[in-house]
Amino acid sequence: MNILVACEFSGLVRDAFRAKGHNAISCDLEPSERPGPHYQGDVRDILSDQWDMLIAFPPCTYLCIAGSNWWYRQPWRLDAQKEALEFVRLLMAAPVERIAIENPVGVISSRIRKPDQMIQPYWYGEVYSKKTCLWLKNLPPLIAGCQTIGYKSNWFVNNAPGRGDARRKHNSRTFPGIAQAMADQWLAESAGVA
Repeated sequence: MNILVACEFSGLVRDAFRAKGHNAISCDLEPSERPGPHYQGDVRDILSDQWDMLIAFPPCTYLCIAGSNWWYRQPWRLDAQKEALEFVRLLMAAPVERIAIENPVGVISSRIRKPDQMIQPYWYGEVYSKKTCLWLKNLPPLIAGCQTIGYKSNWFVNNAPGRGDARRKHNSRTFPGIAQAMADQWLAESAGVA
């Protein structure tokens, strides 16, 4: 399968699918942190290419509930939020048979539609909680794997290193357990095995 992993600079999800033998590439405005096929640029440039699956992680800066206290204090953020929502709509309407959009709890749920699923990293062997929403098209909800007991609630996000860009990058990386679950389960489903 040809798989586009949009808005991913870490390469974690891309590499989970490539390890299964599929042609997955990541795309982001930033360079990839890991070697591998990566389109550095705007995903809109390649969105209409022949993709069998799109997994997208649109930037959550103006979408997630964590920044909501700034929406009305700085009115320009509402314009940025409208632009971010239009980008999500564009991704959801992409000419791709199977689509997954990932984002934290936020305005996508109230302005576009409710998510198909909410997941936690500790459901997939990680030691952290970070409620994450998935909007799915022709993909099944992820099934929880090896659930971690004694996870650290919000520790990952609240204890991110640094400030600004370093903190944003830390918080936007997909947990490896979730990336592996996506590759294992969605590829099996696409092959008619699950």
